[in-house]
This record gives sequence, structure tokens and C-alpha cells, in this order.
Amino acid sequence: MRSYLPGYNRLAMDGNGGRGRGRRCFGAASRLWCAALLWVAQGFAAQPVMAGPAVQDDLGRTVTLASPARRIVSLAPHATELLFAAGAGAQVIGTVEHSDHPPAAQKIPRVGRYDSLDLESIVALEPDLIVAWHSGNPRHQVDRLRDLGFAVYVSEPRSLDDIAATLERLGTLAGTARSAGEAAAAFRAELSHLRQRYGSQRPVRVFYEIWNRPLMTVNGDQIISQVIALCGGRNVFADLPTLAAQVDLEAVLAADPEAIVGGGMGETRPEWLDDWRAWPQLRAVRRGNLFFVHPDLIQRATPRILEGARLLCGQLEQARAKSAPRPDSADG
Repeated sequence: MRSYLPGYNRLAMDGNGGRGRGRRCFGAASRLWCAALLWVAQGFAAQPVMAGPAVQDDLGRTVTLASPARRIVSLAPHATELLFAAGAGAQVIGTVEHSDHPPAAQKIPRVGRYDSLDLESIVALEPDLIVAWHSGNPRHQVDRLRDLGFAVYVSEPRSLDDIAATLERLGTLAGTARSAGEAAAAFRAELSHLRQRYGSQRPVRVFYEIWNRPLMTVNGDQIISQVIALCGGRNVFADLPTLAAQVDLEAVLAADPEAIVGGGMGETRPEWLDDWRAWPQLRAVRRGNLFFVHPDLIQRATPRILEGARLLCGQLEQARAKSAPRPDSADG
């Protein structure tokens, strides 16, 4: 979970076809300009599309291009990172706030925030592929872009295995299949290594805290929970009905996790993680198992999630080492 702040660049086309300072659809002239621009986009949609690279996105929809994408707009930080990992970073011409990895992504023009897209800027960039985020982008805005004839690939990786598959699909659409395939193979190899190393370890009961006010966690379907399982952990709130849910203090105390892992929104360990020390009856507190993993390394569905997994697996190993050796121990 990241903090997405307001403020973004606006790009548009001037009357001569070059990039201008950006226009908004206010006033008669601007409205006419916007209408003309949308009409051009709809005109492109009316042209017959020749068979080219085709894949299914994470909604099961087939995305077909006339040729490999050369102008790509990404509507989520994780999608931008995936495109770079798939070898298509040079083709990304627009993205949203907080697309900050790799460093080259920080130089790409912004087209709004993930939860508030600037459609005018997106249309002006004339992308031949848009990579959207199903659970993050406003549905009506993504639908509008699709209605205008733009090819939209919807990204919603729900498992660790989905990350490698997404790299391959994006590589197919961008014409970088070789680079994407190598990245996917490396990801799968490291994932297999971690599964073999930690899959048979004693389970550690884990509470993952996204945020403290309100107190937020994830259920078993969220990819963070899969990282916990990869390390031999067990999410104490896996049975919740929604991916990200609010819980109360009493529920955490009743679950009595052996480890509490905090995410937060910044580079450093959140101060509120230590607030749990006020509840020494929790096993996680008694044993000193209050851990932090940088949110970008566990909350983004990108290849870097395995960096976060390695950190978490090491932390849960510490938790196992601190567990009581006798099953009848009061601290067991």
C-alpha cells in the first residue's frame, strides 16, 4: 500500500500536432479541441485490425495488436515495473504517479494518479497499448479508453506464478519476448528455490499489518499472503472475505500471532509497529518478533517481490528459532 499524492504533469497536442502545454476541456474552444481529439481516436478504432501479437489479460479478455506495441501507457506503478522487467521500458511513454522503479521510470511523463487518470493526456499520447490495473484504476475511465478504441491489457496478478506469466504476455505484446522470457525463467527458478527451502518448515502464525489507523490486513487470496505461505508462514486472517480488510484490536489479540509484519508507506520501519509492545501477552511481542519489510518489496506484484520474500523468510526463521522447544510450554 503506497501513498499516492495529488499533482501530476499534463501532456497534450497543440494545433500543429506537437506537444503543447496541455489543455483542459473548459471553454468552447477547448471542448471542441477535446472532441476532435476523441473523434480521431474513434476513427483509429474504426480501422480494421490486422492479426498481430495476441494474449489474454488477467480478466480473460483477448488483447490483439496489429504489430508489437511501440507506444505504451502504464496506469499503475506495478505495471510500469513489469514492463521494464519484460524489456519494454523504452517503449513506455506515459505512466502514473509513484512509478519509481527502476530509476528510469521516474523520467516518464505522468498521466495522473492510479486512482484518478488524466484521459486527455492519455489520448494525446496516442498509445498503441495501455496496461491498466483492475483493482486500482477507476473502471469507468478504463472502459472509456477501451470504448475509444485503445488496446487495453488489464493487469491483476493474484499469485506469484502470475508474475512470470505476466512478464511473458507483456513481452509478447511489446515484441520483447526473449528478454521477457529470460526474466520469467529467472523468477520461476528463484521461486522454486524458495519453495523447496521453506515449504517444509514449521508454520509460523503471522499477522500482516498494512496500516495502523484503521488497522488493516489482507486475506488469504492477496499476494502478500502467498509470500507469507512461501516462507512457511500462516496468515491468521486468511479467511477474511475481502482482499484488504479492516480488523479490530480484539481480533488480533484473539489470534495471538507469533510474528507481526508491518508494511506501511515509506522507506523505513513504521513507528506504529512498536505500539504492539503495549500488549505483552502477544507471542509476537514476548518473543521480539515485530518485523518490517519495505512495502514495495512485498505489496507490488513484480519480480522484486522475491526480494521481499527472502527478507520475510529470514525473519520467520528467526521466529521459529525463538519458539519454545517443548510443546507443553506456556510460551509454545
